[in-house]
Amino acid sequence: MKKNRLQRLVLSALVAGSLMAFQPQADAAVQVDPIPNLSDNFMKGADLSMVPALEANGAVFKDVDGTPKDVLQIFKEHGVNWVRFRIWNDPKAGPGGGGDTDEAKALEMTKRAKALGLKVLIDFHYSDFWADPGKQAKPHAWEGHSKDQLVKDVYDYTAKVLKDFQAQGTQPDMIQVGNEIMNGMMWPEGKFPGDDNGKELARLVQAGLQAIHDNDPKHEIKTMIHLADGGNNWIYQNFFNALINENKVNDFDVIGLSYYPFWHGTLDDLSNNINDISKRYNKDVVVVETAFGYTNQNFDKMANAYGPAEERIGGFRSTPQGQASGLRAVMERVSQVPNNRGIGMFYWAPDWYAVPNVGWKTGEGNEWDNLAMFDNNGRALESMDVWKDVSDKTAKAVTPTFKEAEVPTVIGNIGVPTKMPKTVLVTYTDDHTKELAVTWKEAAPVYSKLGTYTVKGTINELKQPVEAKVKVIKKVNLFKNPGFEDVTLNGWTIEGDASAVNPISKAGDSQGKGSMHYWADKAFHFKAYQKFTGLKPGKYTVRVSTQGGGGQTSYKLFLTTGGQMKTADIKDTAWNKWNTFEITDVEIKDGTAEAGVIMDGAPGNWGTLDNFEFFLQE
Repeated sequence: MKKNRLQRLVLSALVAGSLMAFQPQADAAVQVDPIPNLSDNFMKGADLSMVPALEANGAVFKDVDGTPKDVLQIFKEHGVNWVRFRIWNDPKAGPGGGGDTDEAKALEMTKRAKALGLKVLIDFHYSDFWADPGKQAKPHAWEGHSKDQLVKDVYDYTAKVLKDFQAQGTQPDMIQVGNEIMNGMMWPEGKFPGDDNGKELARLVQAGLQAIHDNDPKHEIKTMIHLADGGNNWIYQNFFNALINENKVNDFDVIGLSYYPFWHGTLDDLSNNINDISKRYNKDVVVVETAFGYTNQNFDKMANAYGPAEERIGGFRSTPQGQASGLRAVMERVSQVPNNRGIGMFYWAPDWYAVPNVGWKTGEGNEWDNLAMFDNNGRALESMDVWKDVSDKTAKAVTPTFKEAEVPTVIGNIGVPTKMPKTVLVTYTDDHTKELAVTWKEAAPVYSKLGTYTVKGTINELKQPVEAKVKVIKKVNLFKNPGFEDVTLNGWTIEGDASAVNPISKAGDSQGKGSMHYWADKAFHFKAYQKFTGLKPGKYTVRVSTQGGGGQTSYKLFLTTGGQMKTADIKDTAWNKWNTFEITDVEIKDGTAEAGVIMDGAPGNWGTLDNFEFFLQE
């Protein structure tokens, strides 16, 4: 799981709609259709690594009917057949928290799981704390070791832990070497691609695989290599071409993917990727991490990783029904991989409801509580039945039908044609959502007075009536395509290393539907701007919101007029930590201006820009 410290996301005015109408009824039943031809051996898994910390801090788990039970028993009775446990080398050497999941806890949890007949996947992080695409720190005990020694460390540690499991009589059924290692592991030595196109990473991965094979001569343990961004086929081809084709590491069985639809693309993106990589590399595939929200409510003081913006992008309502429908949709896509190469799916941390002192880090809270499969009192949600319902061959499928359409709010300006949205968000009875085209009775209404107006329209595909609210204000944003809501760079001029700049649509990377994204694996320079003519004389403001990893040589917002350039430095600090930068009181006399951003980036710099504004101060 990629650790994200998220602030509240605000949808842009163009696409913001009335979402309160979609809150579930308290006693609403959850409907899940069976998945045709789903294998009896399909892996229906849950990562329950947080359980020891939750139980130690007083968590009580209850079944759907309110009966207290062992949490593993609850999952088994609802159809889960696999569980996953991560291992950190020495959590005490890190900042603490996040379950502090060391070998001892994984051994105990595996013993409990095996006693119930559950199969077990072990996830080696090879770190003392979270390892993900943004951080892959070596264990404290291995700091200062040479590259050759690190290879030996991985081999020895993996072999030692595996032998401990075997000595306990609980040999894992599958082991993954590293966690979300698309950018490598044990940085800087194992960073990918680095300056060796992954050679050192390949040595580390091979050491882990070899340790497993040497202690499993019958090859009873399946092995996995796990990356994030499950909807991005380029990432997977780039990584596995290097690992398998160039560095000749191919003795593993499964490609694991993290796929969160609100971060990693559409379900079609997922299907395109898993269908390709299973055939291209002759591997089974497993979505080893996913999750869906059951509410947008937050139950502790830490901002959640998932909220209204993620709900919209992810394509499923934040309800138990939406959670179940989302999980079913992912399982169905995996099950449809040709030649039966799609073998399973795991839910990440469905147990992690908000319990005091069980945060992502010591002293902090739980950003995952509304993505759990238990409510804030530890009671299992009705969505828990998704695991068994997808395999119920006696159940009848129910075709979802139209439920509701949002009422979008559009910002208009006096005397200026209002740009109406091309689509509206429609919710179906299974709580999946789609953006559907709409025809408005007034395609570009013009208003002469301030106020809020109603525009009627029709959803083309469904022939359903729909309304939009137009809020007419005085300030006019002169940028074209300021919020990238059509996920294009239309209206913008990009000079310099244009290949480093692209539109993107991901929650956290965007404050609405889209944003302007930048990244390159080498030093880069670009200027993104628009030119303006016929401006009314007066003082103007230019503004932009940004987020990213920071570290640029130079990163500036600029406004040029009359041959003079005004600038404001832009400083980013973290993923999805949005800040707004502005230049004010710039007097424009000749009616012309140029505004945008200029960047000199270092290799690996990344981030996004959104919600540009340029307006006359009145």
